[in-house]
Amino acid sequence: MDADHLSRRLATVAHYIPQGSRLADIGTDHAYLPVNLLKRGVIQGGVVGEVVRGPFENAQHEIQREGFSDRLTARLANGLRAIEPADHIDTVAIAGMGGTLITNILTQDFDRLTGVNRLVLQPNVSANQIRQFLMTHGFKLVAEEILAEDGHIYEVLVADRTTEAVSYTADELRFGPFLLAAPNAAFIAKWQHEASRTREVLQQMQGAKQVPTEKVAALTAELHQIEEVLAHART
Repeated sequence: MDADHLSRRLATVAHYIPQGSRLADIGTDHAYLPVNLLKRGVIQGGVVGEVVRGPFENAQHEIQREGFSDRLTARLANGLRAIEPADHIDTVAIAGMGGTLITNILTQDFDRLTGVNRLVLQPNVSANQIRQFLMTHGFKLVAEEILAEDGHIYEVLVADRTTEAVSYTADELRFGPFLLAAPNAAFIAKWQHEASRTREVLQQMQGAKQVPTEKVAALTAELHQIEEVLAHART
């Protein structure tokens, strides 16, 4: 993969970056996403952030090699601290991390999102935590995608700032309102795997000398929730 040939995962993220936006790509690694968007004339410019020096230097090198140093700034910074008010960022992308980490990044420096109208987030796990954050922090999901690539399943969540009250059901938080409405093969595969894993954990718990009844009850309810959604998705 390089800036001219994005992975399917990153190409999906790129699809939701608005034309003419100023992007902050947090945890950018090689800066392939923003460089690709600049080369195609999608974004005006922006910043890339990395908390680890090696990936930060990779991003710097890629930006300089492509001749975008005047439009794209690389910063060695923790999360949203890569964003400064003078950057006039209106779109933030965070891809390739766990949902817990993405939520922590958004929460700990939430004030840095002032002026940001769109979030494009690609959690590897725990997308439900991100949906919970969006629901309580003035952002509304406008699109979701789930896709399989190289033996992994990824979700992409797209949210826009809103003044409306946003509320998601327990099913929508766990599975995603848009993904529930149009389940595809990747969605079914993901939740079949989760159901299988939950059954294994339940079996181990029920075979223990001291059965943790509360945990068993919670996991049993979770399994029923998954099985109901899968039954509906297959019809």
